[in-house]
Amino acid sequence: MDFMGPARYKWRVPKTGQSEINGATRICAVYGFPVAHSASPAMHNAAFAALGLNWRYIACEVELKRLAEAIEGAKVMNFVGLNLTVPHKLLALEMVDQLDPSALRWTAVNTIKFEKDLDGRVKAVGFNTDADAIATSLAEDLKVKLPGAKVLLLGAGGAGRTAALKLASEGVAELFLVNRTQSKADELAAEIQRQFPTVNVSTTYPAGAVDLLLNATSLGLKPEDPMPLDEAHFPLKHARAVYDMIYRPAETPLLKAAKKAKCKTANGLGMLLHQGAKAFEIWTGQPAPVKEMRVALEREIYKSLVPAKASRPKAKKKA
Repeated sequence: MDFMGPARYKWRVPKTGQSEINGATRICAVYGFPVAHSASPAMHNAAFAALGLNWRYIACEVELKRLAEAIEGAKVMNFVGLNLTVPHKLLALEMVDQLDPSALRWTAVNTIKFEKDLDGRVKAVGFNTDADAIATSLAEDLKVKLPGAKVLLLGAGGAGRTAALKLASEGVAELFLVNRTQSKADELAAEIQRQFPTVNVSTTYPAGAVDLLLNATSLGLKPEDPMPLDEAHFPLKHARAVYDMIYRPAETPLLKAAKKAKCKTANGLGMLLHQGAKAFEIWTGQPAPVKEMRVALEREIYKSLVPAKASRPKAKKKA
């Protein structure tokens, strides 16, 4: 028997300032595939600690084909709620019991809250907190003014779809949608033209400069990933600002190349922060401690920001 097992486990547990997990601890989680890169646990656990809540947030790797049973499992185990990341946001629309107006409007679910109805049955309610977070982060991090802007959007999946609809609703003048599967881009373009007829939508690379290039694909998560942009069709120097929704690594190959091309750049940390803050408020009913959440994210994503441990003062020699 390994008697050092429990001691070794306790030594590895990070100190968050929260009390030990017990029978009253409530659980939230993020589902994704992959999910090891997620910084959401650091952000939400810091928020729970700041408000003194006996809650914990964990990350679970869930394959797309098992998403329905994973949501049902969380419901059965009395989880408070879930976040969903790649590749679950679109499929989840068909897997929840009720859709909040935000999920209906942006046609994707990234947040689930488990609620009891009048009969005591638990239902899964789907929300979308991504759309507003995108616009907020673009304004804060890149000072981009969306009304009248020309935008090149890479990706038409769950994140890309939400981004495209939000950008169109904010009144961008031109939106260029580029996706690996052309039919998805065409479908999304048709939907935008129906909902926002004043927006000029194209499914090809722009011929001239754009105000913003936004990467909503997952290309850049892995070191071996190719660039999401084909510079033979669109040189980066033609983009005034480049935003990559990926936040880990903090600087993707796309952002490195954009900096070299003298573009303004930002990663997805701001979007992660603001969508997480809204999810926190949906689950708890309390204002999110955004400052503490941002600090936790920066410490998690940019390890160099973690303050070094203060060195112990040397003991004075006895006279």
